[in-house]
Amino acid sequence: MAHLITTLGLRSTDELGLILPHEHIFVDLGPIEEENWRSATAEQVIPVMAPEIEKIKKQGVTALVECTPVGVGRRADIDRAVSEATGLPVLVPTGIYRQPWIPPWALDASEDALAEWMLGELTDEIESSGVQAAWIKVSAGDDGITDAEAKVLRAAAQAGKTTNAIIGSHTIRGRVVRDQLDILESAGYTAERFIWIHTQAELDFALHLEMARRGAWLEYDGIGGGQSDEVYIERIQRVLEAGFGHKLMLSHDRGWYDPSKPGGGVPKPFTYLVETFMPKLRAAGVDEATIRQLTQTNPFNAYAR
Repeated sequence: MAHLITTLGLRSTDELGLILPHEHIFVDLGPIEEENWRSATAEQVIPVMAPEIEKIKKQGVTALVECTPVGVGRRADIDRAVSEATGLPVLVPTGIYRQPWIPPWALDASEDALAEWMLGELTDEIESSGVQAAWIKVSAGDDGITDAEAKVLRAAAQAGKTTNAIIGSHTIRGRVVRDQLDILESAGYTAERFIWIHTQAELDFALHLEMARRGAWLEYDGIGGGQSDEVYIERIQRVLEAGFGHKLMLSHDRGWYDPSKPGGGVPKPFTYLVETFMPKLRAAGVDEATIRQLTQTNPFNAYAR
């Protein structure tokens, strides 16, 4: 039986409802060299982020995917502490962000060594945190995937093949996603276990459909942010009309305690999707079964192992 691997143990589809597939509880957006994430403590983060979690629990959110990988301050121990304090299951990734955030040890490591490291976190735990990694998060730059980013991606394919863990990539340009899928398929993995994170940032909608036809998941994850709700709704309707509603997920890419800011900064609530955007989808004629697929079934199917 397929389950989500969370900070609170395995969760089956019968135990879950709405899932937010791309958010951040903790992420370090400060200067790379300062490594502010290292000195943060759970005692600092819980008072800031637990109230935000409690808000979405009241909305019916039953799980949240943490999308902070190595390179931008991943702290599985803090994710676990916030999860336990609130009772909300959180999915934490293995994997590494793009250059220049790839740490020196990963730049020096072989592809096989990186794959072994990811596999260890996917089958055991992350850095003595007691948290088993649920999935793999990577990234690629707008100008094309670098040799180091390709090495990380090939390592992810190795670990993904062994565990069936999905690979999600922060990639803005669709042409770079095309290259990533070529690399994954050459490595023996499948586009069907790949999430194009930030699909909405690619203005060429034809590329959205191209990647969906190849089997990739599309993720519109900036809802409540820069683009208007009307733009999102129009694209969602076009994805549905093209027959790819089963490959689309919706989220905010919000939240986060940032240790580079005093007191962690001001968190961005995770509430907009349920409170504001879903009613607009209904008003635009998207039925309840489809909304349930986009916000419950699809995230579960994507991240389940």
